[in-house]
Amino acid sequence: MMATITATAQTREIQFTEFDLPNGLHVILHEDHSTPIVAVGVMYHVGSKDEANDRRGFAHFFEHLLFEGSDNIGRGEFAKYVEKAGGVLNANTTGDRTYYYEVLPSNQLDLGLWLESERMLHAKVDTKGIETQREVVKEERRQRYENQPYGSILPEVLRRAYHKHPYQWPTIGYMEDLNAATEKDYREFYKTFYVPNNAVLVLAGDLDSKKATAALTKYFGPIAKGKAVPRNKVVEPPMTGEVRDTVYDKIQLPAVVQAYRIPALGTPDFYAVDMLNRLLSNGNSSRLVKNVKDAEQKAVFVGSFSLPFEDPGLAIAFAVANMGVAPDSLEASMDRQFARVREELVPEGELAKLKVQIETEHANDNGRVSGIAHNLANAYTFLGGADKVNTEIEQYLAVTPADLQRVARKYFMPENRVVLYYLPLNQKN
Repeated sequence: MMATITATAQTREIQFTEFDLPNGLHVILHEDHSTPIVAVGVMYHVGSKDEANDRRGFAHFFEHLLFEGSDNIGRGEFAKYVEKAGGVLNANTTGDRTYYYEVLPSNQLDLGLWLESERMLHAKVDTKGIETQREVVKEERRQRYENQPYGSILPEVLRRAYHKHPYQWPTIGYMEDLNAATEKDYREFYKTFYVPNNAVLVLAGDLDSKKATAALTKYFGPIAKGKAVPRNKVVEPPMTGEVRDTVYDKIQLPAVVQAYRIPALGTPDFYAVDMLNRLLSNGNSSRLVKNVKDAEQKAVFVGSFSLPFEDPGLAIAFAVANMGVAPDSLEASMDRQFARVREELVPEGELAKLKVQIETEHANDNGRVSGIAHNLANAYTFLGGADKVNTEIEQYLAVTPADLQRVARKYFMPENRVVLYYLPLNQKN
């Protein structure tokens, strides 16, 4: 019965309209009057892969900097407008895009439009704001990477998995680059990428499409179109053999990290690879957890995450060794599970359960206006059109056991991975 309910929830199509303003801003509107709230989201097609190799971290830095204010918004006042109106706001950056959003009472739609138009038109990009946000990013870097056990996994993996492509550095970048940059460098980055022709504006929720169109045209229409946006054209060559290394860290228990190159987001193989990664590593019933952690007791923790990039990304699995377990023994245990999916077909029942999980996740994500806004922006920017918000799930549901075995043999192979042993500092010679 539960599976039927989930499947029914899945069939509810997200209705939307879309158009372009003369300045190149793509607009998507989704009306939903079930709750009196509205989400305003702006996705800029700029991430860490668009940075110069001596200006690493600019996109993430702008995620922070563009909350500093504008010609008409006092320094530090941006968030206060939203909070006073009873709303919430946030932003996030990946290797490929930066996304800003507000969720507001629906009678405050104009406020969200005004704030985002101010951010796009004339944000404060000046020395004072730059210095303030440098300190914020420094602290974030310390908390997330430098002072966190195993916190350096992502930077250490990326610089070994990529040698030409800008994905080789983490989104947060490096402080030496942010410190070396001038105000002019920051202004140029802003003028190049934070322009209407490099963005999509999504409004989702309790709105009247005709009135919303008039309002957004008033706020965004006068913003000038930017120059042609430069695109990163670097193609990372395929891996030709396993990359293996040891990292010494302030940790007590060793860990093993395995990072496999995977196809780009939206490509046909991506969906089978993503499902296989979930099957192996996500949740208590996943194979690595059930076997490596629970049955064999080789690990105290097993996890994974995918980096679904616009260009070929990574699937990263990692395990923290149980007391007294050597890294090579833990790695062998992990390898057995990867070998199984290459050698044996995944049972239909196990795959069906995974599909129900994905359907449920998809339905939950599209159960909130903030989720709908983000998914529409993402589909438009990376999947070939906003309509993919309704059809992408079909590519997951169409995956067969044979597809899983085929991609396991193609991508989850030793010659297509980085392996890192994380060892305590006191084991360093």
